[in-house]
Amino acid sequence: MSDRLRRIFRAMATNEQLLEFLGRVDLFEDLSKADLKRILGSSKELTFDAGEDVVTQHGRGGRFYLVTEGEALVEVNGRPNRLVEVGDYFGEMSLIDGEPRSATVTARTPLRTLTLASFSFRPLMMKHPSITQKLLVAMTRRVRGMDRDSI
Repeated sequence: MSDRLRRIFRAMATNEQLLEFLGRVDLFEDLSKADLKRILGSSKELTFDAGEDVVTQHGRGGRFYLVTEGEALVEVNGRPNRLVEVGDYFGEMSLIDGEPRSATVTARTPLRTLTLASFSFRPLMMKHPSITQKLLVAMTRRVRGMDRDSI
């Protein structure tokens, strides 16, 4: 992430900045600004203390997180996998399918997130088919990319 983007979130993020970051989520990147505003309007802020688990592997899913302040460690099967920082996100697949988590994410520092629950997101997809259609295209793109990588 660029220093410019880190500075954006060191201060309290504005709605415009949050919309910019939501638009960078691979599943949301093709959405219109109006659709991104709908998603933002259904989101809320959640904070976590350093050392607190945000999600646990095999735990209940159904929530997406966009990091707006701090850092968290992603672990898969007890092994460090990656660090998530400001502007990074996780849980986008669980938002759609509600399946159990594939990793544990633990706050390394005090962590602030913008979060969206599936019970808030599903009605948006029903009411605004443009969101659903663009999500399907993004998911198809993701699957095709995995297919190309496995050849």
